[in-house]
Amino acid sequence: MTASPPTSGRTAPGGPHAPYVPPAAEAPRPPETPDAPDAPDTPVPADASRAPLTTGTARAGGAAQTGGAGGAGGAVDAPGARDDDRLPPPRAPLGAQTWKEIAHLLLNLPMDIVGFLYVSVWVYCGLLLSVTVVGLPVLVLGLVGGRRFGRAERVRARLLLGMRIEEPTPIRHRAHGGFFPWLWACLKDPVGWRHALYSFVRLPWGFATFAVCLVSLFVAWPVLPWLARGLTHVDRMMVRALLSPSDALERRIAELESGRRTVADTASADLRRIERDLHDGAQARLVSLAMGLGLAKEKLPEDPQAAARMVDEAHGEVKLALAELRDLARGIHPAILTDRGLGPALSNVAARCPVTVTVSVDLPARPAPAIEGIAYFTVSELLQNVGKHSGAARASVDLRRSGDRLLIRVFDDGRGGARADRGTGLAGLTERLGSVDGLLLVDSPGGGPTTVTAELPWRDSADG
Repeated sequence: MTASPPTSGRTAPGGPHAPYVPPAAEAPRPPETPDAPDAPDTPVPADASRAPLTTGTARAGGAAQTGGAGGAGGAVDAPGARDDDRLPPPRAPLGAQTWKEIAHLLLNLPMDIVGFLYVSVWVYCGLLLSVTVVGLPVLVLGLVGGRRFGRAERVRARLLLGMRIEEPTPIRHRAHGGFFPWLWACLKDPVGWRHALYSFVRLPWGFATFAVCLVSLFVAWPVLPWLARGLTHVDRMMVRALLSPSDALERRIAELESGRRTVADTASADLRRIERDLHDGAQARLVSLAMGLGLAKEKLPEDPQAAARMVDEAHGEVKLALAELRDLARGIHPAILTDRGLGPALSNVAARCPVTVTVSVDLPARPAPAIEGIAYFTVSELLQNVGKHSGAARASVDLRRSGDRLLIRVFDDGRGGARADRGTGLAGLTERLGSVDGLLLVDSPGGGPTTVTAELPWRDSADG
């Protein structure tokens, strides 16, 4: 009896009488290990899910599997996914400068209402009272108050709009020599009237900007930064046009103030020079003359010949004293300039110069006495510098009128090297000419020649 092969409890396909086919080889199974004892439950930290994964993590088919004592682990995120899940920090929808511009637009309405009411009441009261003596002071006080309001608006524009607006020059009471001149200067103040115009015309604009900005805060805030920037540009133009000082006017005021200080300093220096010349020159000679005549009087009874010699010496001292007084008077204002004009006066100066000087004066009429005196002393000082420092053999002086300017040209063929910013002679002359809207130009290269050109404003003698 033949034994049949074991079937391991399986029926071959095709029935029990089909030939036997061995099963396919199965993969060996890992040996089973006994289950580990249950560990006591431990609380899981709240941040455990955010702990970094170990390097043994494997990713297959979109799920990460980790081997462990208790079996396969669950699927976890990759390391880069943690950073992608973090939210960016919140940011403000509007910048700091935009909020400043919005605040400026919202403040336009209250500020413009106050300014409009102030100007309206001031103009009404001023015009109503102008028939009385108190009308003009009321207008002046209103203009002063308008300057104060304009200062507040410049501060607001400086803080909220980032503008740099200079303060206009104030009206000083002392600079006008009394109450009524100051009153008239305030009435003619262009800065005060421009500030009043600014406060009067802005009321409709204040209503418009307040309404547009307030509504846009709720219904159009995505475009509010561009809208606020455009509206504040209009505010910036108004501030620059009506509240900023005029550059030309401020520059002219600064020039006049500087010129006034220069004139005052020059006048004080001239007085000190005259006092010094009188003390050291003519006064000393007159004292010596008095002493000599006194000694001659005492000698006359005893020694008439000695007394006569002393009188002759006193006569010489008198001549020298007269010459020094004549020079001093010429330094103050020469008589020949008053009597005959610039041509003969400058020819007289040129005759005393150690250098050969030719003078050419081509003027249709005599200028004002003040301009004539300044031109005379300018040429006199320039020729004095030529004789002392240039080493020239010849020089020339040319005067002519060009439009509303008096042109003075002094030329020499000396060694050159003169500069207006070095030393006190040409620098002081430049300041004195600048005090009367004049100009001094020096062209003096090393080795020469030197040409100095001076310009003075022309005023006719009848206007001086």
